[in-house]
Amino acid sequence: MKLDRVRTGAGPVVSGLTAAGFRVDDGIYPALLMTPQRADLWEPPAFDALDADALAAVLAMQPEFLLLGTGATLRQPPRALVRQLDAMGLGIEAMDSRAAARAWGVLRDEGRQIAAAFYPL
Repeated sequence: MKLDRVRTGAGPVVSGLTAAGFRVDDGIYPALLMTPQRADLWEPPAFDALDADALAAVLAMQPEFLLLGTGATLRQPPRALVRQLDAMGLGIEAMDSRAAARAWGVLRDEGRQIAAAFYPL
């Protein structure tokens, strides 16, 4: 699936989805961590074990909030993670990974300083 949009924001953007994962610039990532400056391959923990330590690379930028792509379907983030982020003064927005990839581009075009973690499709 190609995500057709006119790109106005700076930094990495998900330009398409393939059977192998998320297309960002010249790379394909099965799972992905993103900041406004970079996109990195991510080896996520089991979903129920997701915690702030697994997201340290993107949380270090002190984003407005974390956009969490939960995989093929929407899942509620682990309560322990929500509590950890809340203690850091951060919110979390969870949605399926396809929707999160689209939302990333829209939010970045608005200049929002967010971080993202996308589980495999």
